[in-house]
Amino acid sequence: MGLLTPLAVKIGAISWMPKLLPQIVWTDKRLQAVTGGRVTILDVAGLPNLMLTVPGRKSGIPRSNPLLCVPHDGGWLVAGSYFGGPKEPLWVANLRACERAHIRDGKVETDVTWREVEGEERARMWQVMLRTWPNFAKYEERTSRTIPVFYLQRA
Repeated sequence: MGLLTPLAVKIGAISWMPKLLPQIVWTDKRLQAVTGGRVTILDVAGLPNLMLTVPGRKSGIPRSNPLLCVPHDGGWLVAGSYFGGPKEPLWVANLRACERAHIRDGKVETDVTWREVEGEERARMWQVMLRTWPNFAKYEERTSRTIPVFYLQRA
């Protein structure tokens, strides 16, 4: 966690934040372009993150998304929260359509396998994720869908 993490938590809790997601994504892409992909908004906020790359389920073209992650048991937990919006982020369907993905965690790049965490295990992992990003609880309140949780591990 970094110095700006408390501010990021407050900003992430704002109820109208999902409406700004397109602008946030645009800003994040520009920041990554300027830094050669070395810095994301999540880095600036001092939050653990990774770059997930999966092939598009229709096009097959690799798609990369910076995601808040929670390192756990030698792997990473990620959630398809989309700030608690009504729809799942597109990367979720792309991940579900492939067997392996690629991540960059800092300077380390690796292929990963994944599994969707469900049931009681999801409930336990959700509590682990809340310790890193308490706003996941707010996102859960904002949406009627179950926010998917994925565990990624080195292939």
